[in-house]
Amino acid sequence: MLDQTTESLEPISPERALELYLDDKARDCQQATVDAHRSRIGFFVDWCADQDIDSLDQLSARDLHEFRVWRREDLNVVSEKTQMDSLRVFIEWCETIDAVESGLYRKVDSPNLDNGENARDTVLSADRAQEVLAYLERYEYATTEHVCWVILTETGVRLGGARALDVEDYQTDTETPHLEIHHRPESETPIKNKKPGERRVAISEAACEVIDDYLERRRPDVVDDYQRKPLLATQRGRVATSTIRAYVYRWSRPCATGRECPHDRDPDDCEAANNEARASRCPSSVTPHPIRRGYITQLLRAGIPVEVVSDRCNVSPAIIDQHYDVRSKEDKMQQRQEVLGDLRGRGSSYT
Repeated sequence: MLDQTTESLEPISPERALELYLDDKARDCQQATVDAHRSRIGFFVDWCADQDIDSLDQLSARDLHEFRVWRREDLNVVSEKTQMDSLRVFIEWCETIDAVESGLYRKVDSPNLDNGENARDTVLSADRAQEVLAYLERYEYATTEHVCWVILTETGVRLGGARALDVEDYQTDTETPHLEIHHRPESETPIKNKKPGERRVAISEAACEVIDDYLERRRPDVVDDYQRKPLLATQRGRVATSTIRAYVYRWSRPCATGRECPHDRDPDDCEAANNEARASRCPSSVTPHPIRRGYITQLLRAGIPVEVVSDRCNVSPAIIDQHYDVRSKEDKMQQRQEVLGDLRGRGSSYT
């Protein structure tokens, strides 16, 4: 039976299998989702190359375990689960093209998370965000990186939404200055929720001042491949998603803004401190999403109704509760008491 199963498999390289998988994925998913799978499974493809695994029919359960052990060195438990869950989906798909033995995907182990433990455990606090902004305002004023941080912390917009902004989407000749977020997949700037995710997001005068100075003095005079003028731009055109992540990794390192290392590392020996290309290896560095999570939490702590937060940030109240709201039960109770106190003070019948 084993010989028959092995003979029925068709050899295929990990690189080619990933290419076919992503092509299949692109039929039903947004480009951002395809890119995420490319990144996660790309680590597995690289690992296979290091292990001289030239064809996926050579894969065993032990190989999958060894990959997990290797990968977890750079990941927290939540990220490890995301990585391994994506790998399981990929291996299961590989079964459909007779690339791996039947049932192998069931042997891709993934960590179990405690109740309530998920991606919302990683958050950039409002205080920490303000520290980064203060540093950038002093030393990197009105650079693309500074404006990127201003937009992310001012609006809570997703990475794709920030990247999609054009200069003309920055509107100041109105009663309320704002950014207009548009879904433009035909020119490679889709947003997560497509047309329903399009909206106007009001911004402060302080944010406008930074953006105005950037546009006047520091923004590169470039267009993208579709002759659009990206708001966040480099000399080569519209910023890539990887570039925005690099900006966030770079400045979320405590040492980058003059703080002492909270991890007892020697800056002279720390690769995350000395090599900006490896800033993500700092345990305190974050991706853009924890900025969004911190922003949403700050609004909730300020007593902004969840429905208002939902509209502004284009995320349902249920998803806010499940993935974004990092307030403690004590915080929530105190806020409910404050709201009830205000109602009683106004003579409300809800007492």
